[in-house]
Amino acid sequence: MTRMLIIGPPGSGKGTQAERISERLGVVAISTGDIFRANVKGETPLGIEAKKYMDAGDFVPDSVTNNMVRDRLSEEDVERGFLLDGYPRTTAQVEYLDQILAADDEKLDVVLQLTADDEELVARLLGRAKETGRSDDNEAVIRHRLDLYHEQTEAVVAKYAERGILTQVDGIGAIDEVTERVLKAIEARQTV
Repeated sequence: MTRMLIIGPPGSGKGTQAERISERLGVVAISTGDIFRANVKGETPLGIEAKKYMDAGDFVPDSVTNNMVRDRLSEEDVERGFLLDGYPRTTAQVEYLDQILAADDEKLDVVLQLTADDEELVARLLGRAKETGRSDDNEAVIRHRLDLYHEQTEAVVAKYAERGILTQVDGIGAIDEVTERVLKAIEARQTV
């Protein structure tokens, strides 16, 4: 069984790589971003609340996010493993995830961090915004999201590094190249 987390700054390719890892390893990919966007599109109460934060480039509050993740991890399709994309983003969320997993006598096996230069990410996200028309991708919001990542999420990375389960992979390059680097890194972790 594989219980993984993929982490990295906005635009680093987490979603794309999560889908590919999910297919190769046969585990379900769980993206909080996709769940938020689906709720926004469906104009659910959660979506309406989440949209306020997303449009400003802020993180959705832990109370909303934690409950959503807890419910998702209780579903049957995660019994063979999972890959979380976009959660946890804060040390408080790390502790909450630890509690969720400990309740089933489980823990994360590996945390995969995609790394990338901020200027490359800004250019990548601005390009994506033009293609998709996403309201949450303009330069000011992108830079704010990157600042939040550096302020809050890097503490999460440090916590997992202390536990010895962090693996860093360069997220810049052709999608297939990054996928190969990611899969080699995961394989190396599993043989340790």
